[in-house]
Amino acid sequence: MCLRRERLVARRFASDLASCAPRIKTNALNSAAASDAERYERRAAVVTIVTPFAAVFLAIWYFWGNGISGLDLALMAFMYTVTGLGITVGFHRLFTHRSFECVTPVRVALAVAGSMSAQGPILFWTACHRRHHQCSDDVWDPHSPHNHGPGIAGVLMGCWHSHVGWMFNHKPENYIRRVPDLIRDRRLMAINRWYPAIVIGGLLLPGVIALAITGRWAAFGSAVLWAGFVRLFLGHHTTWSINSVCHLFGGSPYETGDRSRNNGVCALLTFGEGWHNNHHAFPTSARHGLRWWQLDGSFILIRTLALVGLVWNVRLPSPEQLEARSFRPQLDAEVVAANPPVDDVVPPSVRPTSPA
Repeated sequence: MCLRRERLVARRFASDLASCAPRIKTNALNSAAASDAERYERRAAVVTIVTPFAAVFLAIWYFWGNGISGLDLALMAFMYTVTGLGITVGFHRLFTHRSFECVTPVRVALAVAGSMSAQGPILFWTACHRRHHQCSDDVWDPHSPHNHGPGIAGVLMGCWHSHVGWMFNHKPENYIRRVPDLIRDRRLMAINRWYPAIVIGGLLLPGVIALAITGRWAAFGSAVLWAGFVRLFLGHHTTWSINSVCHLFGGSPYETGDRSRNNGVCALLTFGEGWHNNHHAFPTSARHGLRWWQLDGSFILIRTLALVGLVWNVRLPSPEQLEARSFRPQLDAEVVAANPPVDDVVPPSVRPTSPA
């Protein structure tokens, strides 16, 4: 009965992904489907990485003769913030780690905003990140900068692999094992299915706003370039720096069993994600900046939504948990309300039993 149910879920999942990978029938349950999925991921990686990179050169050429308007800068900052928080609050803290609960409109809005960042469909992003935590910095980690050989060459290879290279040789995840909770959500599956259209919409949205404000098509094109493609480039490489920089450079106040680091520069650019050692020590904590001086824009948004009743069950580590994990037993910890233990990467009901 369990096997029959799993096959039924697989067929439904395959149908939902038909627009993106039409030949995947059972989510990598056979080698032919796995090969098709791997080819699709590589092609998507090329488009995702190369297109914004090329757009940056076009933007430099355009800037040389036309400069950049205040409207373009405002729209780029707006889209960077919306899509960045879609990743950090939505894809990461809500969907991957379930560090809080929220009303359906907020859940949908975060999923759409995260999809506009063009970092992969929600199932792909979440499954990869859950594997990363389960296998952090070992050979099963999809994007660790370590284990790539000795010396400078190994470090450089690790930097490349963890930042972008892993996307070119990543083996498709088993979504039924990794993200069964997301597969059961029809709204999220619809957003996952419409991912390409949402990405395109995110590129065109600033242009539409600029056109509505100015009435000029030149403003539309300029906004799409700066607040669309250049914004994608910036968002990609700040997020991907968490995989590379935050496993190489920074401090480690907590014992985690891996090489995660806190990096203040990355935290500033990614709305608090750079407090990465904190996060690996307490994966399901909604707050990554655990000290008063560690700015965490994502948690500010979560806390604000909680104050108006749109978010609840916000999970935070207790002072005892902070002290137990600390390399410095006397580390100051803010007193927070009692919360469930957060030592698990994801709740047991959705945690896989093996790296496969």
